[in-house]
Amino acid sequence: MATNRGRYLNKILLSALGTAILLVIIVLLNVFLSYTNIRLDLTEDRLYSLSKGTKEILHKMEQPVAVKFFYSRSQANLPADLKVYAQQVLDFLSEYERAGRGKIKIETYDPKPDSDEEEWAQRYGVRPVPTPAGERIYAGLVFQALDQEEKIEVLDPSREKLLEYDITRIIQRLQSAQKKQIAVITSLPVFGAFPNPMMGDAPQGQEPWYFISELKKTYTVRPIDPSESKLDPAPDLLLILHPKELNPQLQYAIDQYVLAGGKVLAFVDPFCLIESLQTQQPMMAPAHSSFEKLLKAWGLNLDSTKIVADLDQFTRIRGGNGLPEDSPVWISVRSPFFNKTDIVSSQLKSMLFPLAGALKKSEGNDYLFEPLIQSSENAALMQSYVASFGTMAVRREFTPAGKRLNLAVRVHGKFKTAFSEGRPQDGKPQANQSSPANAPHLTEAKESATVIVVADADFLADPFYVQKSRFLGSVNANVFNDNLNFVANACETLSGSASLINLRSRGSFERPFTVVRELERQAQIRWLVKEKELVEKAELTNRKLHQLEQQKSASQKTLLSPEQETEIQHFKEERRQINLELKEVRKNLRADIERLGAKLKIVNIFLMPLLVAAAGIVYGVYRQRKTRKK
Repeated sequence: MATNRGRYLNKILLSALGTAILLVIIVLLNVFLSYTNIRLDLTEDRLYSLSKGTKEILHKMEQPVAVKFFYSRSQANLPADLKVYAQQVLDFLSEYERAGRGKIKIETYDPKPDSDEEEWAQRYGVRPVPTPAGERIYAGLVFQALDQEEKIEVLDPSREKLLEYDITRIIQRLQSAQKKQIAVITSLPVFGAFPNPMMGDAPQGQEPWYFISELKKTYTVRPIDPSESKLDPAPDLLLILHPKELNPQLQYAIDQYVLAGGKVLAFVDPFCLIESLQTQQPMMAPAHSSFEKLLKAWGLNLDSTKIVADLDQFTRIRGGNGLPEDSPVWISVRSPFFNKTDIVSSQLKSMLFPLAGALKKSEGNDYLFEPLIQSSENAALMQSYVASFGTMAVRREFTPAGKRLNLAVRVHGKFKTAFSEGRPQDGKPQANQSSPANAPHLTEAKESATVIVVADADFLADPFYVQKSRFLGSVNANVFNDNLNFVANACETLSGSASLINLRSRGSFERPFTVVRELERQAQIRWLVKEKELVEKAELTNRKLHQLEQQKSASQKTLLSPEQETEIQHFKEERRQINLELKEVRKNLRADIERLGAKLKIVNIFLMPLLVAAAGIVYGVYRQRKTRKK
């Protein structure tokens, strides 16, 4: 008995000692981990982690960057969404500071009214946002590196997905005092236009297109007139948008620029809708781009008389009669039809192409032809003029091609010149023998070159990807698809800034209840069926009433006949029954959602404790069997 009692006491002491040791280990481990940079991000889109591109840029940093975060934390009436977003920004900045290895320093300031912090925020250009109570709220970032300074005047929660991109782009820009240059050749007024009193323009004229304004934040962007004869100085990237009536000398300069290693992003259009609208001749057939000679040299063909119609990727627009209609020639490209292996298009979700053409690889060349954006298999090429007759005409002329058509492609290879006969003559003497006009004629590229070509130009016009509104005296832009992202990705890739590509389409902190939405969608389908049934019965009853009206005699014009009374009562009863059925559908919808919510609560509350208890029971049984064997 004494021996058993001693063993029992030893077990108790060992158990107590083991528990104490375990608690000490947990405390020490917690203290140790608090001083380390070990972090684990288990979110689906790695929302709390910096992307590979950002880490590469931070690793290559030479100049230290100070980031000043001005945020009115102590304000009592802060909007709830701003509070959440500001905390996300602060968490993200901490990740930058950790990954920057001492080259990024984060400073936080609370600019209270009439404080030194508020004065500094105003000096740096952080814009205050007034509240309905008359208070001013600051939420902005200032970046400093040596004598350079950049800022985000107001942190906009709607740009949550672009937060990492905005910060990393500024940090990279501060590492170099010089911006890369993009030259733009276009026949469209993308740089804005002065008011034309003969055309009745508004006094303020026309603003630059939004994509130009966005590119200017990262690059030096300059226009080249189509009548010019050279590309002097050669840009880092040449952007060509709806080229028309280009000077042959300029076409030759483009050809030689590519053969010398230059990079081109071209947008050619078989049906330029924007041009017709801006020339105030919407009823005339829009002119197509004129770029066939250079496209052929790059191994591409584009039928300038045909556009793509896609029955699976239509866009709902307002038709000529003012009613909404689903237009197959306004193509809303969805995620499955983007090239997921190319960094330019891999993260795009949706784009809108109004009246686009199709690019084909020409025969007889070995260039690498890579589609970036395509139509669905249920698409067809048709004459561009058919679109002017409306959606029904498009559907009547539709004959599916049975394959995907290419809306945007990347071509890579050692291109050959489009001017085998040499430089076109302009009849002007060349006095300067060292000028680009007298440079040696290149017949083939020494190194492989890359061009990206898109068979549409309209998609870069503001109405097709951005909604603008005025708020507190400034213009706010809400980008609603990836048209701009595609252009930015292409420019960054072709200009050599590939590290920023992976920052484009981060996930959102909003996690929608997809199952709940599916339940709602199914119930709505049932509701629409009932609604259609009600409308059809109403129309049938109205026709019967009209027939009874025609059968009345002249003395009955102001009275209802017994038959009419019966029909009306019958219709009212039918309508009442259908309304009851509609209420039942809505009731079942709520019941389905409530049942789902109850299941989720049960899982969240009881599942984990049950799993822990089950694990404890299994472990206890295991220990007991092990003790019995001893």
